[in-house]
Amino acid sequence: LSLPGNLIVVWVFMNTKSLRSPANTLVVNLAFNDFIMMLFMFPPMVMSCYWGTWALGPTFCEIYGFVGNLCGCVSIYTMVWITLDRYNVIVKGVSAQPLSQKGAILRILGTWVFSLVWTSLPFFGWNRYVPEGNMTACGTDYLTDDQFSKSYLYVYTAWVFFGPFLLIVFSYYHIVSAVFAHEKQMREQAKKMGIKSLRSEEAKQTSNECRLAKVALTTVSLWFMAWCPYLIINWVGMFAPMKVTPLFSIWGSLFAKANAVYNPIVYAISHPKYRAALQKKLPCLACNTDNGDNDNQSSATTTATAEKAEETV
Repeated sequence: LSLPGNLIVVWVFMNTKSLRSPANTLVVNLAFNDFIMMLFMFPPMVMSCYWGTWALGPTFCEIYGFVGNLCGCVSIYTMVWITLDRYNVIVKGVSAQPLSQKGAILRILGTWVFSLVWTSLPFFGWNRYVPEGNMTACGTDYLTDDQFSKSYLYVYTAWVFFGPFLLIVFSYYHIVSAVFAHEKQMREQAKKMGIKSLRSEEAKQTSNECRLAKVALTTVSLWFMAWCPYLIINWVGMFAPMKVTPLFSIWGSLFAKANAVYNPIVYAISHPKYRAALQKKLPCLACNTDNGDNDNQSSATTTATAEKAEETV
């Protein structure tokens, strides 16, 4: 599911002119990262599960753990950039400086360089990549009773998990506050004018951005659901290694790799422009939720309004 799903996301976004926006460049990077992770990690794990142990030698074990670590780091920081872009558009509004294509590319390059440097450190003696408890995958060493080795996991947890998490929570707190304030202002204005609702172009634009923010929030939530088991396993391994059984340790790999399936599904269902492009390029995979001619007309009008608002932003 992950390999064709993410490949289709990259292909549709890159071959649809209306989808080539700076914000969507971050989405493409996320899908590309997930595709690379599963392309590299799926076959070795299947082989190891078949043989019942890691069958590709210690060197490839280190490379395998490095790629998994790298893709996880790139994933969370791409989520951070997507969230900050939504924060910039919704909270700052017209006073915000829009994300440019150059800015998006620089953010992506910076993310890959930062992640590459950070995840290369175990090759130089600060922690190491070893087989995990189930012996079918490899990752960082959380069982060695060495404080220098454990310090890598301490710093890694701070910079690659809790730091981004707090930043994302801060951003979405202000995003939700801005949405509530805007909706309250709209209701009060409509009440003064004696009508049920007041939907100006500005309101339509804000509604479109809020929809995209929900997509990002859903994806980020799924990311934390996927990587929290690894965090728990690492910390339990450092402080209570006897509790890390082979069955317990395999949940980290399972949830982390499942994350690569979530993202293309979330964007395919929630992004109107992506659904329209998918309907045109691959009708057999498109999600059509319209019912009846009136619903089709209403959906087309709503999509056109959302697209116009997004292009304006």
